[in-house]
Amino acid sequence: MAIPFLPRRDDNQSAATEQATEQATEQATAQAAEAEATGIEVDEVEGSDDSGDSGEQRNPLDETITELGATEPETAESSQASDDDAAALGESIEDGGPGGGFALGVSDAPVDAVTDAIAVDLDEPSEQGPPPADEDSTHRDVDISMTDPAVGEPVPVTTPSPEEPSEQVVPPLGVEVLGNLRSQRERDVLRPGGGQQVARPARVIALANQKGGVGKTTTTINLGAALAELGSRVLLVDIDPQGSLGVGLGADPQSLERTVYNLLLTDGTAVDDVLIETNVENLHLLPANIDLAAAELLLVQEVAREQALRRVIERVQYRYDFILIDCPPSLGLLTINGLTAADSVIVPLEAEYFALRGMSLLMQTLEKVQARLNPRLELQGIVATMFDGRTLHAREVLERVRSAFGDTVFKTTVNKTIRFAEAPVAGEPILTYRPHSKGSDAYRDLAREVLAREPSS
Repeated sequence: MAIPFLPRRDDNQSAATEQATEQATEQATAQAAEAEATGIEVDEVEGSDDSGDSGEQRNPLDETITELGATEPETAESSQASDDDAAALGESIEDGGPGGGFALGVSDAPVDAVTDAIAVDLDEPSEQGPPPADEDSTHRDVDISMTDPAVGEPVPVTTPSPEEPSEQVVPPLGVEVLGNLRSQRERDVLRPGGGQQVARPARVIALANQKGGVGKTTTTINLGAALAELGSRVLLVDIDPQGSLGVGLGADPQSLERTVYNLLLTDGTAVDDVLIETNVENLHLLPANIDLAAAELLLVQEVAREQALRRVIERVQYRYDFILIDCPPSLGLLTINGLTAADSVIVPLEAEYFALRGMSLLMQTLEKVQARLNPRLELQGIVATMFDGRTLHAREVLERVRSAFGDTVFKTTVNKTIRFAEAPVAGEPILTYRPHSKGSDAYRDLAREVLAREPSS
């Protein structure tokens, strides 16, 4: 084991240094002999440093390692000790003098005892064997840095570990932790109570017409109920501030704490906090109330304001087969949001002149949305509602629509019946209120046509 050299002394102090070293060597030799005879440990003798600048004596060995794996950085002076000092230290080491001690910071044992102890620790396995398996023990290399007198650089001395430590296996995150790391959108889509996932995203259909009183809300409720009756999972989304969609399904919009308004304008609102399960199996509702009337003003300040509803629908699009959007009777920002979020549009059209006159303006709006905001948007069909075949005017209007739009017009026509006025009072679709009425049969036929027009993929 190499020991750091003492700092170089001036030439005029060489004689004094050599004499001090010889005296220290003789004293250490006498103490070692006495300790061997009596069995009493002898403290290490500190070497003297007659530099002249300090009155304290300093042993360079005190600057060595104080614990396993720690190394004192070497200086240029310590690596350039004189030959006289090296010879003096060599004699001191052989005789167990002050240079022979190895400071471990543990005990003051004599040089030979400490050296033997280190040799045993490094070269011989422990008699006690490896630690028990249940103890948290880690084998690591022991790095004892010593100085190579030839180059003056630390030479690491390592002992091989009995066995390589196994890599720590990090257990997978728990469900609760993973839930905390998910974004709000992921929590909506994968929420345990959110229902079974479908293989493809839902078909989003907007029911729009800027003309009021043409049967948009009635068609949304009953078409959704008919699709659910045929086995599809359906979500109805109300973006009309009147809140008629919720009223028609038995909800009181004014008593609701959270509505579509919160989903559009309040960060952190989960879809399931707004979602209402209706009395019809597989038919769910996102309701609205008069608060939504302020949304158009507030959305003006938002970035990508036309896509606010699309971002909401994307959270749950894999939980449903169809999502039907009940648009307000206008061509404002809420209707534009509905058209931007939709894959297709169904236009309920009353068979009368004013409704027909507004079709040209609606078609212009659809073309602009398709060109600027939603390239996938298409006109899925036009359905004649509130039709009274007994009047010549109704038959003429329907004929003109079919001649203008061709096969885009559904073959099914929804005739007037008092049952449509009675069903909202009961808070349920006509399919459950009067399941065998002509109105129920009409919406079942319409649902089959919608399914028939769906892409095969």
